[in-house]
Amino acid sequence: MSPLRMGSATVTVVTAAELADRAAALSQACTEGARELEPAQVDQAVNLVDKVRERTSIAGGHTVVALAGATGSGKSSLFNAIVGEQVARIGARRPTTSVPSAAVWGTTSATELLDWLSVSSRHQVDGATRMDDSDAAGSDGVGSDGVAVTGPAGSLDGLVLLDLPDFDSRVDAHRIEAQRVLELVDIFVWVTDPQKYADALLHEDYVRALATHDAVTVVVLNQIDRLTPEAVSACRDDLRRLLVADGLAQARVFATSARTGAGVPELVQQLANAVSGANATRHRLSADVVSVAGKLRAGVADNEIDLDGRADPGLVEALSRAAGVPIVLDAVAADYRRESRQAGGWLFTRWLSNIKADPLARLRLDKTVVPMKSVGEADVRAVLGRSSIPPPSPAARAAVSLATRQLADRASEGLPVRWAHAVADASATGDALTDSLDQAILHTPLRARPPRWWTLVGTLQWIFGAAAITGALWLTALAVVAWLQLPDLPTPTVWAVPWPFLLLAAGVVLGLVTAGLSRLAARVGARRRAAKARKRLHDAISAVALDRIVGPIAAVLARHARVREFLDRAAAR
Repeated sequence: MSPLRMGSATVTVVTAAELADRAAALSQACTEGARELEPAQVDQAVNLVDKVRERTSIAGGHTVVALAGATGSGKSSLFNAIVGEQVARIGARRPTTSVPSAAVWGTTSATELLDWLSVSSRHQVDGATRMDDSDAAGSDGVGSDGVAVTGPAGSLDGLVLLDLPDFDSRVDAHRIEAQRVLELVDIFVWVTDPQKYADALLHEDYVRALATHDAVTVVVLNQIDRLTPEAVSACRDDLRRLLVADGLAQARVFATSARTGAGVPELVQQLANAVSGANATRHRLSADVVSVAGKLRAGVADNEIDLDGRADPGLVEALSRAAGVPIVLDAVAADYRRESRQAGGWLFTRWLSNIKADPLARLRLDKTVVPMKSVGEADVRAVLGRSSIPPPSPAARAAVSLATRQLADRASEGLPVRWAHAVADASATGDALTDSLDQAILHTPLRARPPRWWTLVGTLQWIFGAAAITGALWLTALAVVAWLQLPDLPTPTVWAVPWPFLLLAAGVVLGLVTAGLSRLAARVGARRRAAKARKRLHDAISAVALDRIVGPIAAVLARHARVREFLDRAAAR
């Protein structure tokens, strides 16, 4: 049976390991989501975790029960009735109780616990004397000192009963002290009377606020000696209805009279059950964790989108334009055509290609060692500083901002405001992004091993050039001999065409034709090299997008998911 509700439904035992796991989960949630959760609630959760650690570290296994109520509800009289001695001062002048008073049952020292509670007024209850006194009570259950005497059907050893100041006291210090102690006790015993049982302060500020603590909540309708039995039944039923509306669906209401002792034995038995169960402390702390975790959980969404570890094509395209990739690709194609002319252009005009500046050198992208094994290997760059790619235009910058904002909006859809702001902050771009894009281009291979046809065409051009030079020198020699009127040199012919002329004409014509074909092949090769460079640059830009934009956003979403998991674990009931 429940350690707190005699005759009610069984209450699940909260083990020390379960409480520690809940507290650890709450602490981890606060650590992970401290910036995105409500600061006041985070502070409350951190303080609660500290309270769990401190309370569970106190030896003795005591159960702390607080009698709390409004002015005139008879808390102190009920306290004395349970203790069996005139411990709490009772008087007509209100408020009477200014500081908490403690009554301790058992031989185990509660000094450390009461020091932690900051309760200085302490009374040690003699259990044996208490039982003897019950035998000396009159038939009406009232002792000789006028205090109701009841004997518990079980041991109260380990009980620490507190009589708190009135929570509605007109003295601020009294109210503050009552609220402070209520934050630390294990079991709440709300004491009210037929006149104030429906008071809004009791229900709205206390009972309803602690609705998740129903397993450690007891409600007492005191002073029933002022009512007829029918009125007592009606008041108790109405009070139970109010408690159900407050969220305590299974609340048990005890009807007592501290003056006559009516109902006090049942209340004492309830306290004995709580002490014997030795579970109230963990129930209270667990309920606190559940309550705080539930409040924090309202600041976390039920799910988040999965970015799949990929950058949106639109974002990559916008970054590519901002990084000057189109300019680089044009330079790569121009560089290929230039190198093709140097390798396979006409031997006597290829030097003209050196007059124009190297397209990649203009952009400071030419410091490359060409790989010797395969086209797919990365270039080894000796790059210092930055490239000379022109800065992005305002339109390109705006496109990046738009694409980034669209990604952030998609990622933050359905998230609470604080988390949405965290996503927006994570997606913010700046100079670091510009530098990363520039370095990505600098470290991307833009050249490859020279194609084999360059060697073949280059060899042919040297052959054709040599033939043209040989023919030209031969014709020159023949002209000099004729001018000097020397004997004619033997000149072989082919179909009546002299060899010198044939070598010159063939060398020039074939060289020009080969250069033209090489130019056509260079255009095709330039497009292919630019396409390969485009893919490499796309991969490099995508890596920057993942590292600088998608990654930080994904990190926020992952943190959001972890916070939700921690809070769900802390609030699991």
